[in-house]
Amino acid sequence: MAISKDKKREVVAQVETLLKNSKMTVIAKYQGTPVKAMQSLRTQARDSDTELKVIKNRLFKQALSANETLKDVEMGQLLRGQLIYAFNSHDEVAPAQNLAQFARSNPHIEFVAALNAEGNLLSVEEVKQLASLPTKDQLRAQLVATISAPASGFVNVLSGNLRGFFNILSAKAESNG
Repeated sequence: MAISKDKKREVVAQVETLLKNSKMTVIAKYQGTPVKAMQSLRTQARDSDTELKVIKNRLFKQALSANETLKDVEMGQLLRGQLIYAFNSHDEVAPAQNLAQFARSNPHIEFVAALNAEGNLLSVEEVKQLASLPTKDQLRAQLVATISAPASGFVNVLSGNLRGFFNILSAKAESNG
């Protein structure tokens, strides 16, 4: 069904805003993916603040050309077929991770490319590498664990000495008692 010119302008404006605010935009083919699976992908992506859009490729190109940072990016033959666009304004790797995780159980999803906020076009291999990185929350947890490891080790050593001292006192009290 054809959409009106006003609706097309509205879609282009919305995509322009998404591109402007997005730290990473991942593009993937989804042809053959069932509707129910796409709904679950949208739900899963929403949990990580990733917004998924199915947009006509021509309208995406218009929004791209209106963006100062991204207007010189040459998408060439990449924007062909049924594509889904994943935008995230908070996390650079979340869109790639969402699509990669979904693709494990739905092989119809196939990365095409990605655009970062600086206007760089990333290849399929680079997107896959991004998807394999830990999330920001996982990295933060690893950092906290690394920072707290020496302190917790020190506390364990001190408590071990105290525990030993109290064990000796307890054994002495039982033998005298």
